[in-house]
Amino acid sequence: MNLEWYIGRRYLASRRGARFLSLITAISIGGVTVGVMALIIVTAVMTGLQTDLRDKILGTNPHIWLTTFGETMRVDDWARVAERVRKVPGVTAAAPFVHTEVGITNRAGHAEAGILRGIDPDADGPPVTDIAGMIRRGEVRLGETRSGYPPLLVGSALADRFGLYEGDVVDVISMQGATATPLGGFQPRMRKFEVTGRFKTGMYEYDNRFMYTTLAAGRDVANLGEAVSGLEVRVPDPMQADVVGRRLEAALGFPYRSEDWKSLNSSLFSALKLEKMAMAVILLLIVVVAAFNIVSTLVMVVTDKTREIGILKSMGLTSRRVLRIFMLQGLVIGTVGSTLGAVGGLVVTWVIDRYELIKIPGDVYFVDHLPVAWDPVDVLVILVASIAISFLATIYPARQAAGLLPVEAIRHE
Repeated sequence: MNLEWYIGRRYLASRRGARFLSLITAISIGGVTVGVMALIIVTAVMTGLQTDLRDKILGTNPHIWLTTFGETMRVDDWARVAERVRKVPGVTAAAPFVHTEVGITNRAGHAEAGILRGIDPDADGPPVTDIAGMIRRGEVRLGETRSGYPPLLVGSALADRFGLYEGDVVDVISMQGATATPLGGFQPRMRKFEVTGRFKTGMYEYDNRFMYTTLAAGRDVANLGEAVSGLEVRVPDPMQADVVGRRLEAALGFPYRSEDWKSLNSSLFSALKLEKMAMAVILLLIVVVAAFNIVSTLVMVVTDKTREIGILKSMGLTSRRVLRIFMLQGLVIGTVGSTLGAVGGLVVTWVIDRYELIKIPGDVYFVDHLPVAWDPVDVLVILVASIAISFLATIYPARQAAGLLPVEAIRHE
């Protein structure tokens, strides 16, 4: 093997009068490098988008929503149900919540739709969501107000658009608590709130629509009385939320039902996964094109070194060892190109992620910058696939060289 490696290395290097061979070798390596780099960057972007969306969804939402069937969409005996839920294996915490769509108006009369959530950040156990954790840590305030109105936390994008600041009073209107009027119409439920702060999740859809208040104020707006919309449930492993959800349904029975974060966002993550696979397959063609460069490089080496191959075979070098010489050359090109591409791709992804270089419209893509996160498994698969394709590209020229007859090769001009 040392002889094959020595000869193969000399064939790849340039020599006087034959510098073109070293140039096409560099081009072949560059083709593999570009292909691997593009694959790593694109897969890192898709992985980063999936990870970023998942973290933001899990930070703002519970792992499991526990609600009821029926027209009322409410849980009356929620305190007793919460105690039963906390005893189910796999449940870390459970807390009541109110969820209702509302309208919000500012002093100028501008109105828009939003989502109001009433929560109890001091419920037993660890905080169910990041918002509840921020309130517990004192990063945002959801307590008493100077005006005496209920407190309201507003998403940063919504607050910026409305020009809302701490201490401002806004009107919140809910159709869920609407009452019939003597004339046969409906009177929506309207309550005043004082803005006590703003929050930012980094996900535009949430920052643009969501508002938080206390559980009591949320129940008042939604006209739920002492009931709540349901329970928020947290589990140790978010990927097992569907399993724990089925346990909850089995333990509580009808009319309770559970919805986990994976099922609620299944279409989004399925689309991202399919897009990632499609982009990987398309960009893998770059590596295939680079493999054709390897074929052409080795064919030219075989043509240039035909007489030398004939001399080596006449001196006793077997066809199998000639085959190894050219396969080693292709393997070196693939390995060097793949390694350089991996290093370059990882450096580029780190720079993009570290400095958030690429900004994107948050109202279209859910996030306001291009998130990047590479998966070691993806990088390993790309490297293995690239080296394998490069190795397969050596089969034809290597067999062509191994099949040369010594006499004909020596007489070759």
